[in-house]
Amino acid sequence: MKKNDYSVVEIIDINQDGEGIGKVDGYTLFIKDTVVGDVAEIKVIKAKKSYGYGRLVKLIKPSEKRVAPRCPVARQCGGCQLQAYEYQEQLRLKEAMVRNNLDRIGKLSEYSCEPIIGMDNPWRYRNKAQFPIGRDKSGNLIAGFYAGRTHSVISCDDCVLGVEENKEILSIVMDYMREYYVEPYCEESHSGLVRHVLIRKGYHTGHLMVCIVINGRQLPHGQILAERLAVVNGMKSITISPNQERTNVILGKEIISLWGDTTIEDRIGDVWFEISPLSFFQVNPVQTEKLYAKVLEYAELTGHEVVWDLYCGIGTISLFLAKKAGKVYGVEIVPAAIDNARQNALKNEVDNAEFFVGKAEEVFPEWCKKNKTHSGDEVAVQVDVIVVDPPRKGCEEGLLQTMVEMQPERIVYVSCDSATLARDLKKLEEMGYRAEKVQMVDMFPQTRHVETVVLIQRKDT
Repeated sequence: MKKNDYSVVEIIDINQDGEGIGKVDGYTLFIKDTVVGDVAEIKVIKAKKSYGYGRLVKLIKPSEKRVAPRCPVARQCGGCQLQAYEYQEQLRLKEAMVRNNLDRIGKLSEYSCEPIIGMDNPWRYRNKAQFPIGRDKSGNLIAGFYAGRTHSVISCDDCVLGVEENKEILSIVMDYMREYYVEPYCEESHSGLVRHVLIRKGYHTGHLMVCIVINGRQLPHGQILAERLAVVNGMKSITISPNQERTNVILGKEIISLWGDTTIEDRIGDVWFEISPLSFFQVNPVQTEKLYAKVLEYAELTGHEVVWDLYCGIGTISLFLAKKAGKVYGVEIVPAAIDNARQNALKNEVDNAEFFVGKAEEVFPEWCKKNKTHSGDEVAVQVDVIVVDPPRKGCEEGLLQTMVEMQPERIVYVSCDSATLARDLKKLEEMGYRAEKVQMVDMFPQTRHVETVVLIQRKDT
C-alpha cells in the first residue's frame, strides 16, 4: 500500500500506543481511534515497506467492545487512547499487553501474575492538569490540550479525568485575560504572555494550587486575578512561573507568589508531603496508595532491613519504606527533588532515611569508599532490599550491574513501561535473580499506560 490509499480493514489487535492493528493482504496498518473488532474505512497517511499508519475515515461496523467516549474531544485530543473501550476491557487489554511483553521480550515463564488492580470510578482521578493557552483558527482565546503529536491546542476546559474545579478556575483566568487584553503565548513568534495554567488539588486536604506560566517576569493586573481565584473553595496557593525559553518544558525554574502559600499539602497513606508547582507527585492518589501498599508487601520488611530506593524522587516511596525498615537510603539525580525528600522526612519525623544526589551507579560505590573500616577495608555493606522506580526508558545497564553487586535478597521494580521492564528483568535473570511475582496497577484509566510492580528474588535464597 502507499500513502493516500483507501481501504476497508478489520481491527484484530491493539499496539503499545493504543492504536488498532489491521491487515490488508498481509500488510500491517496501525490506526488511531479504532477498537478491536471494528470494521473501518481508513486512509493511509504514512507507508513503509512492511507496515504503515492509517487514519480512521468511517466506521462501517463498530465493534461490540466500543463505547461512546465520555469526552467530546477524545479523538482530537489523543490523551485518552482507550476511552472508546468499556473499562473492564481496558483492564483486560493492559494485562494482556504486560504479560505479552514479559513473555516475549523478557522470556519469563515461571512467575505468578495477580489480577490487575483497577478503579471503582475510573474518572476524575487526576490531581494535576496543565492547560496550554492559545487561540483557535477564528482567533478566539482557548484553553485545553495539545492535539496528538502536535502543539495545536484543542479547546477543552473540563477534562473528564481531571477535578471539577478545573473548569471554574480556567473560566476565571480566561475572563481576566479577555478583560485586560492579556495575550496567550505563540510558539512560532515567541510572543504573547500566558503559556500554561497548572492546577493541582490535594486529594485528602482539598487544597487547590494555581500556577500561571508566563513568557515574562510580571503578570499585568496579577493581583486582580489572584483576588478572583482566591474565592474558589479550597484555594491555598496562587503563583506565577516565568519561562522565557524556547522550549517544550512547561514550567520555569522560579516560582513567584501572587497570593497564599507557594505549596499545598497532601498525603499518601499516613505520609504527608508539601507539594510545589515544581514537585513530582503521583497524579492518581487513589491508585498510588494501592501501588505503594504492593511495594511494601513485596519488600517484606520486618523493621530491621537496610533498603536502597533508587530514583527516589521527592521520597514518596522512601518514606513509606522507612516506616517499616531499619534504614532507608534514597538516591536521585535531581538536587531539588532530594531537597524536597529531606524536607518531607523532617515533616513526617522520619529519622531513619538518608538521601543522596547523583546516579545510583556512582553514589553507591562512593558511599562504600567513604565507609571504610579503620584498617582501610571497605565496610561490609548490608543491603537487604532494593526498590527501583526508573523513568520510561528503564534502568541503564551500569545500574543493573550495581544493583547485583549490592547483593540484596530482594529487588522490587516499579515500572511505567512493561517493554523496558521486560528487557531489564531478562538481564537480571542472567545475573542471578528471578522475577517471582507481578502486579499491575491501573494508575491511568482511559489511557494506554499502566504501572507494574515486580518482586525479584536472588536465586540462591
